[in-house]
Amino acid sequence: MLLPTILLFQQATRPAFFGVIVVAFLIAGGIGGLIAAVLGFARAPAFGPSARWFSYAAVCLVLYHLQFLLFGLLVFASASQNSDLSGALSFGAFFNLFIVLAAFCMVMGFVRLTRPR
Repeated sequence: MLLPTILLFQQATRPAFFGVIVVAFLIAGGIGGLIAAVLGFARAPAFGPSARWFSYAAVCLVLYHLQFLLFGLLVFASASQNSDLSGALSFGAFFNLFIVLAAFCMVMGFVRLTRPR
């Protein structure tokens, strides 16, 4: 599914604002996740283990944004040099790993949230 998406982006005519919007949302998501992680770890002692798990989820989302950015750079570098995309695709195969880890951390946060202190 990832390879057809990459090929579609290479062949499709994109609007002029496409790259700006994608980069702006990646930056905004990364900064928002970083703020959430810092606030969560700062408030975790007062609110208990659930806040810490939500902070871990925010860190996973920041790592997801960094990994997505690196994957895009690898694809762009491979495509611009007309080289094989296998290296970029082997790195990109794990791009949803941090989303799965963030989901696990959020579930654990909600589980811990229901336990009274």
